[in-house]
Amino acid sequence: MRFKGRFSLKTKSVIFCILSIIVIIIAVNKIIYNRKYNYNNMNSQIVKENSTTKSNLKYYENEKSKKLNQKYKEAEQMFRNKQYSDCIKKADEIITEDKNFYKAYNIKGIALSYSGNFEKGMENIDKSIALNSNYGYAKFNKALAYELYGKYDEALLWYDKNLSIEKYVWSYYGKASIYGRRGDVTNTVKYLKIALDMSPEIKDIARDEKDFDPVKNSKEFQQLIN
Repeated sequence: MRFKGRFSLKTKSVIFCILSIIVIIIAVNKIIYNRKYNYNNMNSQIVKENSTTKSNLKYYENEKSKKLNQKYKEAEQMFRNKQYSDCIKKADEIITEDKNFYKAYNIKGIALSYSGNFEKGMENIDKSIALNSNYGYAKFNKALAYELYGKYDEALLWYDKNLSIEKYVWSYYGKASIYGRRGDVTNTVKYLKIALDMSPEIKDIARDEKDFDPVKNSKEFQQLIN
């Protein structure tokens, strides 16, 4: 008796189908794995590129900030040297590069005020305060500009606004000088004493300060500066 093949045609067909399904499953899993691997690599590359971009951007911003702050220091020195026109030009350079650099508006504003342009000066100081409401130096300069133009009540108000942020010696001195002009011995001595306690070297300035002429012969004032 002769045997036919070990498996019937039907059985072979079933086995072939099973093997085919297995091959398909393996192929599909490989495709999924490759896609996942490529996706992860792509995300990793994107994260790396973003990190590099942020790092470069931060470096650029830091370098730009350093340059602008250096220019601001130059403008500030020009103001101290009474080079008001040069100070204004330097401030404009800064503003052209960064319209939100609030310090530049402030130094430009006080330079304009000392140059005889009160309205434009105040406009720039107000811009500085609008950009940074906690910038005490701008509030001090606003008080100083008001005092410069004889608007003493407004000056006292803004010296107080500066002092609410920082205990700045020249705001106390500014208030003392205004009360000195008014002949108010009590308040002159009150605020000048605070300023002298903070910076004793101011005493030499106070002795020659014309603003104190109306009160300089009073006993209280003489006791304070001698």
